[in-house]
Amino acid sequence: MKMIHRALGACIAAAMLLAAAPKPAKPAIPPAAKDAVTHHSITIGGHTIAYTARAGTIELRDPMSNDVTARMFYVAYTKDGADPSKRPVTFFYNGGPGSSTVWLHMGSFAPVRVQVRNGAPTGPAPYALEPNQYSLLDTTDEVFIDAPNTGYSRVIGAGKPKDFMGVDQDGRAFTQFIERYITQFGRWNSPKVLFGESYGTTRDCVLVNMLQQAGVEMNGVVLQSSIINFNLGGLGGGNPIAGGDWGFVLYLPTEAATAYYHHRANAHGQSLQTFLRGVEHFAGTTYLHDLAQGANLSTSEFNADVAKLHDYLGVPESYIRDSNLRIPYFRFLKELLRGNNTLVGRYDSRYETYDIDQLSNYPSWDPSDVGIDGAFVGSFNNYIANSLDYHAGIPYRPVSYGGLLGARWDFKHNGDDPPTNVAPDLAAAMTQNPHLQVFSANGYYDFATPYFATEYTLEHLGLAAPLQHNLTYGFYQSGHMIYLNPSALVAYRADLERWYDRMLSSR
Repeated sequence: MKMIHRALGACIAAAMLLAAAPKPAKPAIPPAAKDAVTHHSITIGGHTIAYTARAGTIELRDPMSNDVTARMFYVAYTKDGADPSKRPVTFFYNGGPGSSTVWLHMGSFAPVRVQVRNGAPTGPAPYALEPNQYSLLDTTDEVFIDAPNTGYSRVIGAGKPKDFMGVDQDGRAFTQFIERYITQFGRWNSPKVLFGESYGTTRDCVLVNMLQQAGVEMNGVVLQSSIINFNLGGLGGGNPIAGGDWGFVLYLPTEAATAYYHHRANAHGQSLQTFLRGVEHFAGTTYLHDLAQGANLSTSEFNADVAKLHDYLGVPESYIRDSNLRIPYFRFLKELLRGNNTLVGRYDSRYETYDIDQLSNYPSWDPSDVGIDGAFVGSFNNYIANSLDYHAGIPYRPVSYGGLLGARWDFKHNGDDPPTNVAPDLAAAMTQNPHLQVFSANGYYDFATPYFATEYTLEHLGLAAPLQHNLTYGFYQSGHMIYLNPSALVAYRADLERWYDRMLSSR
């Protein structure tokens, strides 16, 4: 009995010591830069719109401890004097994962837009930033958001990079940001739209589902240059033994569109759209069937496919034979214009540039990436400080890959191992909210997220037949960043104007 009392006494003493011991200090929270609020006007379609720009941050907190974990940066453009209950608010973000939203912000539908060359590299500074006649500010308020650890957004306080660097973690961060934004600025009763580009479309699908489960009912989702099912869009035409032949099938129309643009395809005088309808039919029928035959494909069928692919792609028949009818897109980027010692872009295959290693099968860089980066990043840094008067006191991170993230991206979703597939999330959100409208925007010259893979994915969501009508498609003669081609941007904006009207009338 004495031994029991001694043990109990020791436990009590230990507990008292622990209680008396000083608790570890919470991590210091760096001071936030002051929100900058400025007032402007813009003329769109002959109508002058007065608007307010707010550049600032919103803090995220741990749901259990309420400790600060991150600070997310945004720029919001809101029309002055508008009724919030009737005025839509659209949340914009790029993807990566690990990208800021400088690209959508400086190039698409904000009230300002940087001038870049169309389909060719833009030179160094000085750059021209102009009022954006293609802005959607006449239709919707706009909020451009940088993901944690990108742009001016930072993981701080009790937060750890791994808390944000993943499919589900990222979705929870954006869910909290949007909940806090609509609370702080009284937008709970506004029509609400999500607008993601690239991996931002992956985020779209996760986020719309999370928000609606949290009681934030959404009106619409814009998927620009989508990657939703990484089993399909992420293959890229790799090893047919490891990944199957779907990559070759789904990338073929983009390869053919690129050959058409560079005058290498034998299109027999057809328009691009008519030409591609034939390519798509071949890809989804004969080509898919013949690739599946493997070694059982007859010589006559093989030869017919070689001739057809030569017409579509403009590369030598000998190259197609040596490739066994399967041409990975990253090799095609080098092969198409190899005779000119140039390669074409992955994000936008209208762009081309010289290469150093002519014999390589792989591009050394992406012409459509390096051709615009300086203009977008330089213009944003100048604009945010001198036009919006926001001074963060920290560097702006256009992209934040590798060591800056502090953790590798976790592609697990709902406990499932990669490849990531968020198509079920979108299907659930559309089914539970039968008023939800979805717009899918696609560039013909985009190898990062090929349009044919997106079509296939959205056509296999398993939706009830009436809900299929809530999907709207737009296809444009541009690449991943559709807005780089002004004529494509004009068509894109017009399509979105009609889509917003439809979305608002479907409530």
